[in-house]
Amino acid sequence: MHDTEPGLGGPPDSAPVDPALTGEPDSTQDETNGFAGLRDDVTALIDDARTYAEAEIAFQKTRAGLAGKRGGRALVLLVLALVLLNLALIALAVGAVIALAPLVTIWGAIAIVVGVLLIGVALLVWGAANDGKAINAMFGPGDGA
Repeated sequence: MHDTEPGLGGPPDSAPVDPALTGEPDSTQDETNGFAGLRDDVTALIDDARTYAEAEIAFQKTRAGLAGKRGGRALVLLVLALVLLNLALIALAVGAVIALAPLVTIWGAIAIVVGVLLIGVALLVWGAANDGKAINAMFGPGDGA
């Protein structure tokens, strides 16, 4: 006796099975679809990164351009302010000489004003030299960096 029933029988053990007929998913098709999905995701990620980088570069170029224009304008305004300050100091020195002339001779007034200005210059140079020494100590050869 045979253990088989009459009618439709299953495929022989050695015959290849078509997954479309059995309803089982094809494992090679799943792997291909999985890799295709992953490939699509990676491609989308690369495209998004490229778009972000292009947008960031455009933003930084615009920002640098605006900063350059503002920096140039600020520099012009600063130079004009320094010119006006120079004129004000000259007027102050001339006024001090005129004011001191009746108290001391004109030469004495000039000597006093020039002496005070030279003392101011010496103090400013001394302060700048101290700052330069401090900077040199920070970045000198013994900084350990």
